[in-house]
Amino acid sequence: MKLLITGSNGLLGQKIVKQCLKNGIDFLATSKGENRNPECPLEHYDSMNICDLDEIKDTINKYVPTHIIHTAALTNVDYCELNPEECHEVNVGAVEKLLMVCQVNNIHFQLLSTDFVFDGLKGNYAEEDPVGPLSVYAKSKVDGENLLKDSDFLNWSIVRTIIVYGDAHNLSRSNIVLWAKSALVKGDELSIVDDQFRAPTWADDLAWACIEICKRNKKGTFHISGPETMSIYELVERIANYFGFSTESLKRSSSLNLSQPAKRPPRTGFDLSKAKSELGYSPHTFEQTLDLI
Repeated sequence: MKLLITGSNGLLGQKIVKQCLKNGIDFLATSKGENRNPECPLEHYDSMNICDLDEIKDTINKYVPTHIIHTAALTNVDYCELNPEECHEVNVGAVEKLLMVCQVNNIHFQLLSTDFVFDGLKGNYAEEDPVGPLSVYAKSKVDGENLLKDSDFLNWSIVRTIIVYGDAHNLSRSNIVLWAKSALVKGDELSIVDDQFRAPTWADDLAWACIEICKRNKKGTFHISGPETMSIYELVERIANYFGFSTESLKRSSSLNLSQPAKRPPRTGFDLSKAKSELGYSPHTFEQTLDLI
């Protein structure tokens, strides 16, 4: 297996690089601009703009991968809502370009997607449940998925996930666990929604699953998340309790008070049966990961 990773400067990208180095997997890490991951050897890195077809072709022709894991995306949900054209270019246009090159070269194409493809009325979603995107971002991920599903090309996989957390080098964006831990240490007053429910996913578990799908040459859609669905308030409360921080500064809030441009699904969470049976996926519990980030 020769693996090409897009978005390698991001949290998931760095974790995939870490697993490749640990397990002796041949890989090329790519992101736009310079390598920001000091653990990634420079000989395993190349700059690649996923919106530039010529750059994609040049990089793939030079490296000749057997598999691509496409982690790069525009994921700021409210930014996407306010900038729909840019969102479409990155989350749909780039997928179309990468898929085209993969089809020509018969490269397995793995697309990272999200629980936000669902409307959040049911929860505990299985892979075959109907989607119902509520935002520009969510619609862009559904459109990206459909490019694969509607294609004559069958050598692909889709990995949907939920609130990815962990620590890495020089991240352009934080994640909810790092943010909450930092705020709790300082004793900041926090107003946290208690009416949105998610299954937070440790980035290392997700990276393992992405690679395992490629190693086993699995096709189709997989749901990969943490094993426990909880409210965002409970998530922050559990961080506080685990590290012994005071919870006096935590205040419950409704998502209706946030005035966010993009609508969020109220309850997601995944049925992990397929991942467990086909991949041997065994995610860590939330508390098991807190000392590891």
